[in-house]
Amino acid sequence: MINQLIQRGWADYEVRPAGEVDDGAWCRRVYLDVIGRIPTVEELAEFKSDRSSDRRANLVDRLLHDDQYTEEYARHWSTVWTNLLIGRSGGSDRRSLVSRDGMQKYLRDSFASNKPYNKMVYELVTATGSAKPGTDRFNGAVNFLIDKVNEEKATLATSSTTRIFLGQQVQCTQCHNHPFNQWKQQRFWEFNSFFRQTRGLRRFVDGTNDIDHGELIDQDYAGEANDPEDAMIFYELRNGLTKVAYPKFSDGEKEYEIGPSGFVDEVNRRSELARLMMQSESLDKMIVNRMWSMFMGHGFTRPIDDLGPHNPSTHPELLAGLGEAFRHSSYDLKSLITWITSSRPYQLDATLGSGNESDDPSIGEPPKFSRFYLRQMSAEQLYQSMVTATDASGSGSYEEQERERRRWLQQFVVAFGTDEGDEATTFNGSIPQALMLFNGDLTKNAISTKQGSFLDRLADNSKSPQDAVKGLFLAGLSRRPERKELQIASKLLVAREGDVKEMMQDMWWAIINSNEFILQH
Repeated sequence: MINQLIQRGWADYEVRPAGEVDDGAWCRRVYLDVIGRIPTVEELAEFKSDRSSDRRANLVDRLLHDDQYTEEYARHWSTVWTNLLIGRSGGSDRRSLVSRDGMQKYLRDSFASNKPYNKMVYELVTATGSAKPGTDRFNGAVNFLIDKVNEEKATLATSSTTRIFLGQQVQCTQCHNHPFNQWKQQRFWEFNSFFRQTRGLRRFVDGTNDIDHGELIDQDYAGEANDPEDAMIFYELRNGLTKVAYPKFSDGEKEYEIGPSGFVDEVNRRSELARLMMQSESLDKMIVNRMWSMFMGHGFTRPIDDLGPHNPSTHPELLAGLGEAFRHSSYDLKSLITWITSSRPYQLDATLGSGNESDDPSIGEPPKFSRFYLRQMSAEQLYQSMVTATDASGSGSYEEQERERRRWLQQFVVAFGTDEGDEATTFNGSIPQALMLFNGDLTKNAISTKQGSFLDRLADNSKSPQDAVKGLFLAGLSRRPERKELQIASKLLVAREGDVKEMMQDMWWAIINSNEFILQH
């Protein structure tokens, strides 16, 4: 279905797709996308030794289902979703109720067990319990909402839930009707009403005023008229008039209203919301659009989390068809990943040629997926790739290495402090990123020539300087060096007066600072 509908689009747009990418580049591509790092030299050689016609499908199957990759798969996707649900800086503020460790543990366990996506969403929307691992009633899923329900009448909980899971950008409609989409101010506050029974509580260290952890609870809600049997909320129109809202879920032309009671034992509003979300096609389309964009570089809409009729999809039939197929697969994320990585557009080279020069989303053209779109690795992918290629991580326990990783990543995050909890990353070709890659601690460790280091071991195990350079290119770029690159290495060896390790150090520094290393291609 993917191939047929994408090829139909090529015909409609009169574009000719790029050729198929070579095995080395494809192997590197799929390792980065599925488990968040580049392959080792040994893994690349193992893939290339498979002479079967379906070797690419075999590799995807191995990355998704072989026990040796379960931990890395779970870690990669828990990192992606932690950043999505609570931001890269979520849980770093001492005043926050969010536990980043708790969020990651919940997601890591969910991805390791291949929990169905709809079940995961249901748990994130309805969770109660403690946010911090090791505490009574620990439930890591509460970290999604625990910092979003108390402030500003749970408006952040409203906008985040609709945007992340349903693809509806509603944040501006809390104050006025949206000029372009079908969401109106009334709908915002009706959706918001579902979160009014929920509170995030501070739990303190015994005998102190220090916050130990947060706990998310459901509690009876009396409404803004102080009548729990008719727990209404009020909101103000721009003309100053006040209107009333009750919990109501709108899905396209359909509307589902639940009872007005604020008593939890009569109506648990969040449970009702999650139940209604599970029935919505928007749930299916949103995750399909998100996953497609993660693997293909662009989604079917721009932005990917805005699926209203005001923002038509580039491939509406494919988006709907994939959403329906995903629901029929019992929301199996590994099946969705298999479909995308097995499709023809995912096999294509990144070349922009005369046959598809109009396929350039960077200048505002709709993506036609006639080639693979270049994109920069995420900071997390780069870190893990450098660790994989060079064993450059620090020594110590998993927790110590995770702290080291977080410290490295945190230098690129800029929090804006807006009502939406916005943040940005300077990991986008900025000066801080360039300086870090040139001479940061991770790079210094990666290019170290001390005994036992990556370069030291490679030099000792190589038959010749040329063999050592070949090892560098395979480790960093999943390909052999070209003739001109070998010539450069020879000139460097002369300049370094025959010191092979110094030549390797120069070459390796250049490789890990190259566009080819840092780009997903």
